[in-house]
Amino acid sequence: MTVKVRFAPSPTGKLHVGNIRTALLNWLFAKSQGGTFLLRIDDTDLERSTAEFEAGIFTDMAWLGLIHDETAKQSSRFAAYDEAAASLKAKGLLYPCFETAEELDRQRKLQRAQGKPPVYNRAALALDDAARAELAAQGRQAHWRFKLSGQTMVWDDVIRGSQKIDTSSLSDPVLIRADGSYLYTLPSVVDDIDLGITHIVRGEDHVTNSAAQIEIFRALDAEPPMMGHHPLLIGADGSKLSKRLGTLSVAGLRDEEQMDPMAILSLLAKIGTSDPVEPRQSLDQLVEEFSFSKIARAPARFDPAELDSLNAKLLHEASYADVEARLAEIDATCGEALWLAIRGNLNALADVAGWNDIVTGQIDPVIDAEDREFAGIAANLLPETIADDSWSDLTNALKSETGRKGKGLFMPLRLALTGQKHGPDMGVILPLLGAKKAKARLRGERA
Repeated sequence: MTVKVRFAPSPTGKLHVGNIRTALLNWLFAKSQGGTFLLRIDDTDLERSTAEFEAGIFTDMAWLGLIHDETAKQSSRFAAYDEAAASLKAKGLLYPCFETAEELDRQRKLQRAQGKPPVYNRAALALDDAARAELAAQGRQAHWRFKLSGQTMVWDDVIRGSQKIDTSSLSDPVLIRADGSYLYTLPSVVDDIDLGITHIVRGEDHVTNSAAQIEIFRALDAEPPMMGHHPLLIGADGSKLSKRLGTLSVAGLRDEEQMDPMAILSLLAKIGTSDPVEPRQSLDQLVEEFSFSKIARAPARFDPAELDSLNAKLLHEASYADVEARLAEIDATCGEALWLAIRGNLNALADVAGWNDIVTGQIDPVIDAEDREFAGIAANLLPETIADDSWSDLTNALKSETGRKGKGLFMPLRLALTGQKHGPDMGVILPLLGAKKAKARLRGERA
């Protein structure tokens, strides 16, 4: 069997880390098996779907390197869904219901008050043609439910292991709204059949839905694909992440946070698994390490601080060629020598701009009153031409002349030359500053 999986986002909003974790697991599985990755746009919600969000999906996926092998759009497949719905109606498995949302809500509240599960009571099945006609004459429009068998659905989940869901404990799912539009359930099944999907991998919030969909697959004379349900992401503190996903969009992480895509992918591939959460340099490495057996059953904790740490580690190892184009995109250009000097001290790519200003621009030196004489001596000792060993020569000479050592020797020099308490090796920074600028700053001048 040739593996074929799908990632099926709706173009009603921006992709976020929760979406991408599902996409990544599908992509890694497909590539590890020599299979096919389908990007399916679930745009049956014609009112909320937009071309802008759809374009954003393709942009985000390409930026992450999750390249699709095939694409499909649900909005071009309504005829197939209509045919499937007609087949289910002919088999008596798709039946019209006329309850309003308010009536259904009252029914659920009553069931809970009686200590019963809030399951649809199938009252609509008792309606005869005359009763249906009368309701229609009252202006009520039917929504359509799939009649579940009430049997126990069993499957071997590729992540969770053996699963059993008693469908008698579920409400018959609504497949078609009163306005005639399709909910997710039926189009997804029809697409999976027609497009040859072999494995459905998605969040564990779909486990119950999968039991109903297995019945729909079989009602349409098809065998359901293999299924896998991964744990959902939670916050670092154990709270639900869903309310914060809007601030964790791929576009925001790329355009505002300047995240390295491999930082995002490394974290999403490794949290909630038996592998260490460390930066990986390529998707190929993640493919080699991938296995569903490594995914734990507990929710995966997503910590933005951990993402920042991975991003910093990748920056520390990045060559100038790796980042040159990205630097230009954020107007933080710098030369290769400066990049090599500062990369080990960066937390984010945007930090480059600050160090570029320090080295190539002008700053007001920071010199405490008690260090002014010391800084002046340093200015006099500094040669007119800065070499690679000028920093060590300067500090050795200052140690001999002033008796200073340790922090009392090095910190005043760093503050005067860079205005910062921490930063790159001054032995590398000093030649980049040059003698004229360094002398001026040591004398307390803006330079």
